Amino acid sequence: MIMITSFANPRVAQAFVDYMATQGIVLTIQQHNQSDVWLADDSQETRVRNELERFLANPGDSRYLAASWAAGDTASGLRYQRYPFLATIQQKAGPFTLAIIAACVLVYLAMQVLGDRNVMVWLAWPYADSLHYEFWRYFSHALMHFSLLHITFNLLWWWYLGGPLEKRLGSGKLITLTIISALLSGYVQAKFSGPLFGGLSGTVYALMGYVWLRGERDPESGIYMQRGLMAFAVLWIVVGYFDILGMSIANAAHVTGLLVGLTMALVDTLHARKRT
Repeated sequence: MIMITSFANPRVAQAFVDYMATQGIVLTIQQHNQSDVWLADDSQETRVRNELERFLANPGDSRYLAASWAAGDTASGLRYQRYPFLATIQQKAGPFTLAIIAACVLVYLAMQVLGDRNVMVWLAWPYADSLHYEFWRYFSHALMHFSLLHITFNLLWWWYLGGPLEKRLGSGKLITLTIISALLSGYVQAKFSGPLFGGLSGTVYALMGYVWLRGERDPESGIYMQRGLMAFAVLWIVVGYFDILGMSIANAAHVTGLLVGLTMALVDTLHARKRT
């Protein structure tokens, strides 16, 4: 058995193996750090090496693609790396992003077991004068969610925007944005609808505003949000105000959070441009 060559790209290796199969020559792949191609029939070595030279000269030739369709099979030896769900979540998020996700999930589970009101007694925005000095309430309201759709929507956005922000700009920036947006969006929402509300959406809207404007004004920051998604976010605020979907939406928190994010991005990009 002879090793013919090694490929760094396993798909390229498989294309060559598939093509040789259409020529009546069986090659196998053994994967280690690279994809090693082996020939069992020593008498075919000269022919295989000649074909290899032709392949390396133009591996994108249509004949090789056609061969993969004709000769490829699930037991070919080609293996792609798999990324478990939790590993993917961790890879794209920093410690504070993950901590908030975990806290929201734990609070949601507690609400399912103990009931919404029993949890709100401890975490809701201060609903009586005697509670004004329980400072955690000014932020903990953001951890409460009242349906599976509610928490899923918020945490997906939080991870999608907050993870890259924390990775690129540091945990301190995300913590600062979270504290300010939770405090101010909660204050305004309490003024409009009373203290019985919850959800991370005020902070999520702050992230939307910050990431979008920071990306527009400071592309070198490495964070961005597509304009189409920003348009969707604004449209969702409009839908909330007109109560088109018949859902209870914290409109005041959304608008306040968005303004907080835009303001922080404007200030940060002004400083960045001055340094430049």
